Amino acid sequence: MSRPLTRRRMVKGLASVGVALVASPILLPIATAEKGGKMGNIRMQAAIIFEPHIPTALRRALYYAGDDGFVASMPQLLYARTNASYDNIIWNTWFTSNTEENVVKTPQGNRAVVVVHGGGIFANPERFERSLHADQNRFNAEGITGQTAAKITQAEVRDLLNGKLPDGTQIPIYPFAEFKRGIADLPMRYGVILDFELAKSAKRGYESFEVLKDEANMIVRAGGVEPLAAYLDKFRNRYNTTVMGNWHPYLRIDPDQPQTRIPFLAGNRGGVGSDDILSNPRLATEDIHGYDTEYGLGGDASMVGMARYIAVAPRDGLTSLRNLDFVL
Repeated sequence: MSRPLTRRRMVKGLASVGVALVASPILLPIATAEKGGKMGNIRMQAAIIFEPHIPTALRRALYYAGDDGFVASMPQLLYARTNASYDNIIWNTWFTSNTEENVVKTPQGNRAVVVVHGGGIFANPERFERSLHADQNRFNAEGITGQTAAKITQAEVRDLLNGKLPDGTQIPIYPFAEFKRGIADLPMRYGVILDFELAKSAKRGYESFEVLKDEANMIVRAGGVEPLAAYLDKFRNRYNTTVMGNWHPYLRIDPDQPQTRIPFLAGNRGGVGSDDILSNPRLATEDIHGYDTEYGLGGDASMVGMARYIAVAPRDGLTSLRNLDFVL
């Protein structure tokens, strides 16, 4: 008899196939179960969910993932890229991560950035909608800031610092110093807190890979020092480039306004248009990035606009149309 699919088994399965998230519509066998006298072949399948409206995209991605799947966070996107061919779609367009970067103030008055992977305050599409449709009066605790981040309330900040999310989930929040040393068996959903000044101190723009490998924002976004190094090596080797973009909003925002952004992973077909930006010292110092540019990792995109998520869920290959032959 087959064992039930659990998140722990899912993560172990994904870890065994590197390219897991996107390389193939059918990723790996998870379980085999009898259904009506036939054997069901349950495998993890990934789907790209694109919409011009972020809440709609997230709603569709969560629906596809269901209770036994997930919407890919930034560490999962980078991991999948690291283990995928450069021809794979995951390298050739941009993606929205199921990761959020929250600017908060602690009860002690310290400014900090709390990064949550796997769904945080904005894990629910309705929370996005509340921000988008809120009264934009600057005194309103919700809504959109002048730099198009989403405001978060003091109650949400307090709960987040205690590892409590609006959906009732309790997650671990790791101090950055501990996280950098390495955490064994990271859960699928967790947070990392780092000092705001440390996050702000990173150069906003194109930077060498040697510097990026030890940069705090990048370490947190990638899920650790080793995953970051592996991804940067793979990125660099694509076109033997010398720099990559590392974008953040911390130089231009009011850190006393609690707020959230969703980081994006850039990419375009074959890296077209990126070679000059990544290798030319003059262009590398300019603020040249957008949806169609391979600009690296972006953390200062608007919370208003389009989204492209990757959702992953177990599917039965024997009951799916995906692999049927329709050619006469």
